[in-house]
Amino acid sequence: MQIYLGIDVAKAKLDCALRLANQKHRNKIVENCPKGFKHLVDWLAKQGVDDMKTLHVCMEATGVYWEAVAEYLANLDINVSVVNPAQIKAFGVSRLVRTKTDKVDAQLIAEFACERQPEVWRAPSIAEQTLRAMVLRLDALQVMHTQESNRLDVARDAVRKGIENHLAWLAQEITNLSKQIRDHISNDPDLKIKEGLLNSIPGIGERTIAMLLSYYANAERFANARKAVAFAGLDPRQHESGSSVKGKSRMSKVGHNAIRKGLYMPAIVALYKTAWGKHFRARLAANGKPPMLIIGAMMRKLIHVAFGVLKSGKKFDPTPHLG
Repeated sequence: MQIYLGIDVAKAKLDCALRLANQKHRNKIVENCPKGFKHLVDWLAKQGVDDMKTLHVCMEATGVYWEAVAEYLANLDINVSVVNPAQIKAFGVSRLVRTKTDKVDAQLIAEFACERQPEVWRAPSIAEQTLRAMVLRLDALQVMHTQESNRLDVARDAVRKGIENHLAWLAQEITNLSKQIRDHISNDPDLKIKEGLLNSIPGIGERTIAMLLSYYANAERFANARKAVAFAGLDPRQHESGSSVKGKSRMSKVGHNAIRKGLYMPAIVALYKTAWGKHFRARLAANGKPPMLIIGAMMRKLIHVAFGVLKSGKKFDPTPHLG
């Protein structure tokens, strides 16, 4: 018989609710770290979950805090589903749930998994997980470098030397990590091939390629390009009701912020520096679309194009985009 585990994810802890066959729940709180993950698995065994193949774990895609536990459990061949938080919220409303606590949320997620049977999440390969960790760390270092550079402009003499030393260290770390990322991709045959495919897309460079590979290297994880776009939170959200409410279409932003952040500048480069991007911009501008909407549309387009070349194994052909 299938057993369901709902996990309410937070930065520091995981509230877990095990739905038993009698529809009752047993709850457990563990740390959101490898030590906590092991405690969770040990606790499940004590609850009588002997065959992990009978277990279906469900959690919300809350920022990046869910990734480590999802990968840990998936690597144990446990069925894991990662769902949009909006689905759980709507499910709670449909059940008239009026209380909101971490414990209640975990139980609600377990009930959602039992009733709705969400599709199983496919974990990225170890090579992708490693690449993503390095890409995110590189972004963090570059943010710190920018912050320290801004501080240096207004720093007093008493702290200037310390900031300069930190900037030098950050610059060296960025150089070292950038090389590690290049070597990691070059030393993995699959990533190397896919890097060549993405490199055929005008407008994206080394950093963007590494970011795309860290999230989309296994294109089979997504049924179609639309789901790949939604994964990044770049899918349009409409707000209309009756004849009086007609809000503007906006990005949902329910997805990975790192992908959206990484595609902003490449989208601008593609729109203003490449032939296919200029054609795309001219067509949307002729239809009265404002500049910011066009940039968002190009960010979505880059996901579509990247997904297409990775899925097909064929390099980018700009011809269809120039007609």
